[in-house]
Amino acid sequence: MANRTSALDGQLPGAVLLHTRLLRNAGVLALLLFLCLPRLVAGEERPRASLPRVEAAFLRNFAHYIAWPPSAFADDHAPWRICILGNDPFGRVLDDTLLGRVEQGRTFAVIRAETLSEAAPCQIIYVAYRTSEGRRAVLAELKRRPVLTVGDAPGFLQEGGVIRFHVSDHVEFGVNLDQARAASLHVQTRMLEVAYEVVEDGVVRRRR
Repeated sequence: MANRTSALDGQLPGAVLLHTRLLRNAGVLALLLFLCLPRLVAGEERPRASLPRVEAAFLRNFAHYIAWPPSAFADDHAPWRICILGNDPFGRVLDDTLLGRVEQGRTFAVIRAETLSEAAPCQIIYVAYRTSEGRRAVLAELKRRPVLTVGDAPGFLQEGGVIRFHVSDHVEFGVNLDQARAASLHVQTRMLEVAYEVVEDGVVRRRR
């Protein structure tokens, strides 16, 4: 395992390398690499500049590790719709990450809107509002809908979001499993194993 990790170290961007060194289990490391590394090129960017790409890769791969009920889609061929509400933190990075990608037979589409009423029905909504009041209002409206809500605000999980990105010199995510279940979303155990914290039955469990 030590030799394998050493070989990988020479290929990983600094932002992801710092994160992978925290993990010892080979299966968890393999999953993290699959989640984080698509479309990242070692040595071409500073670590901070690569972080939006890591978040975009997470958003794309959530479609693989989370199951939605059939009612979340208009039909068997409808694309995955990822909505950005508020000030878009990704720019073209998200579009480039999703370009040409297919998951479970569905392509991806990105929708940007200022309000929920302006957005088409989406399976994943990134809530980029800066105020807690704005986030809470949207999350309350989506509480029972089959929508994966994602954000990066410190209190996002407590406000009712499903996944919160924690961004420092690397990207981690926490999962509100209670809210995921309320939204009829099934989160695979493999994904929970790499979460830095999980909220279940009202209790916050830190993984590391």
